[in-house]
Amino acid sequence: MTHWFHRNPLKATAPVSFNYYGVVTGPSASKICNDLRSSRTRLLELFTDLSCNPEMMKNAADLYFSLLQGEGLRCEKRERGQQFYSSTWKSFINSLDESTQESKLRYIQNFKWTDTLQGQVPSAQQDAVFELISMGFNVALWYTKYASRLAGKENITEDEAKEVHRSLKIAAGIFKHLKESHVPKLITPAEKGRDLEARLIEAYIIQCQAEAQEVTIARAIELKHAPGLIAALAYETANFYQKADHTLSSLEPVYSAKWRKYLHLKMCFYTAYAYCYHGQTLLASDKCGEAIRSLQEAEKLYAKAETLCKDYGETKGPGPTVKPSGHLFFRKLGNLVKNTLEKCQRENGFIYFQKIPTEAPQLELKANYGLVEPVPFEFPPTSTHWTPETLAAFDLTKRPKDDSAKPKPEEEVKPVKEPDIKPQKDTGCYIS
Repeated sequence: MTHWFHRNPLKATAPVSFNYYGVVTGPSASKICNDLRSSRTRLLELFTDLSCNPEMMKNAADLYFSLLQGEGLRCEKRERGQQFYSSTWKSFINSLDESTQESKLRYIQNFKWTDTLQGQVPSAQQDAVFELISMGFNVALWYTKYASRLAGKENITEDEAKEVHRSLKIAAGIFKHLKESHVPKLITPAEKGRDLEARLIEAYIIQCQAEAQEVTIARAIELKHAPGLIAALAYETANFYQKADHTLSSLEPVYSAKWRKYLHLKMCFYTAYAYCYHGQTLLASDKCGEAIRSLQEAEKLYAKAETLCKDYGETKGPGPTVKPSGHLFFRKLGNLVKNTLEKCQRENGFIYFQKIPTEAPQLELKANYGLVEPVPFEFPPTSTHWTPETLAAFDLTKRPKDDSAKPKPEEEVKPVKEPDIKPQKDTGCYIS
């Protein structure tokens, strides 16, 4: 089965040791640092592990995020030469008692990440929020890649189709949460065209919703639901793709052209679907002339989608090239449009004798069922391994004077080696 979904590359990151020499003053703090390092390494390994499933990913991500958010230090006060601690506990990122005061540990570590569109040119910030968002971004990307991989299986089952659908909604929920709740907290705003820029995250959210709705459409077709419902779902999905494409319109073409070609071809494809099934609805209402014009528009848009598939394949840019036009789901629409149009023309010649409008009918379709919303997402609570004693074992006053944000030589950002997925035999299964 040829792959159906375009995927941008995973973000790559420099190793992080979490070795805070001098700052760590006790074994409990040292253990937390070791746990942070090992859980981060494990999570990065799972991103490219083909045996990883959503449960494994959630467990690994929750472990790291609970440790990352929980690494903290209490606010220090000094009085008459003696040091004591207030009751306000500070985490790596947030105050554990919801205080508005900021943790100094948030800025103790430098993190480097590449972007999905701008190759191996990394961004670096000495900010734990930057790490939280970047790693969360990769978790969301993993869910989209898992969905794509599962959809590419031969003879996909109904349960697997549901998992594809849910994985895409989870990814959308993660992206949405990052955009709304954490990106605004960055001290250094994301540069234009970088992953953490709001419009780029928005494009990912919309694409996930659109692709999840594709599963819904395939299901509706397979179960032979009313043409009006299928047309409305297809039209809503096409609008999603158009919106995502528009969101990327002001980015540099060298980074975004390939992705935008994919979004544009999917927009044309599902608009063709909408006109095709809308034509069936019109025919059932004895509006044969209008049905013919709707099918003619579907035929034109399908041909345009075929051309865009070729353009997409020839456009250079991030991510492996998929081949939607080779997918049986794509080819079946061409046959459906052709056969339905011929049927309408025969009926009009024998029964209706209606004039064919010069203008295509305006699609004002609204789906009342099957629309996709992101699954709400929240980061896990602070790890129970964080105790007052552990927090007290971090002493920022003992941080080396020359400890700066300059990246170390060993912090080279190596590209992520993603597994090469071989296309499986295309059985024409709709749920893909």
